[in-house]
Amino acid sequence: MRVHLIDGTYELFRYYFAAPSHVTDSGQEVGAVRGVLGSMILLLEQGATHVGIATDHVIESFRNDLWDDYKDGSGIEEGIASQFQLLEDTLEAAGFTVWPMVEVEADDALGAAANKYADDPRVDEVMICTPDKDLAQCVDDSRNIVQFDRRKEVRYDEAGVREKFGVEPASIPDYLGLVGDTADGFPGLAGWGAKSTSTVLTRYGKLEDIPLAAGQWDITVRGGAKLAQTFADNRDLAFLFRRIATIELDAPVNESVDELEWTGPRDGFAEFAATIDAERQLARMERLMKKRAEG
Repeated sequence: MRVHLIDGTYELFRYYFAAPSHVTDSGQEVGAVRGVLGSMILLLEQGATHVGIATDHVIESFRNDLWDDYKDGSGIEEGIASQFQLLEDTLEAAGFTVWPMVEVEADDALGAAANKYADDPRVDEVMICTPDKDLAQCVDDSRNIVQFDRRKEVRYDEAGVREKFGVEPASIPDYLGLVGDTADGFPGLAGWGAKSTSTVLTRYGKLEDIPLAAGQWDITVRGGAKLAQTFADNRDLAFLFRRIATIELDAPVNESVDELEWTGPRDGFAEFAATIDAERQLARMERLMKKRAEG
């Protein structure tokens, strides 16, 4: 079987900015939620059978305690903030397994699920569906774990990660510890860009293995002396950023991959769909159920 792990928060933002606004008669903005629901139905129409969807039930996590400027809920438009809970309710009503994260993040749930389900001998491939940089650390050819950007339809195995970032998947947290991740709100170290970082980590692999003086480096990097000094002066900060970028593999997800199998919407889904004006999505769901029943 192939397991699809979906970043529900990313999908919600994606459709909020891509799909037209739609306000129900009750005054609820539902445009993004309807877009995500349609996208998940498409996944099923394309043959997906086992699907887990992780969401950020709240934006803040333990990482906010580590770095004051880490992403939080400030600045999020009300139109999208109002759809967070609705997204979870809609996907659960549609019969999907949903993991709403509180202490940790949706990315952690995706990584934890990939790590868990890859051990099941029945699983041929685990596909982590998100473009987020930090999930690249979970890609593992030996365990058939890949990352997939559904919007761009680009699949990343280990070779794809190396081509994109210039480092092995295992070095992604170290890479982000040096270059930072503006989307998540931590800056990395001054002067450490993608090229210099990939060159250094290709040679040394981990932060703790990088010599503190450029004279000890056995590679040539433009501006190496300044980079080495910056690293030596801010080594603890780089380790902190690496910690922030490291996926928590003990995030709470279902124990068995069998629990991810989609068997149809819950009772009352038709009535629920009507409250968000999702009649078109309901019709697609009904056609899908009929097709599966016919074999």
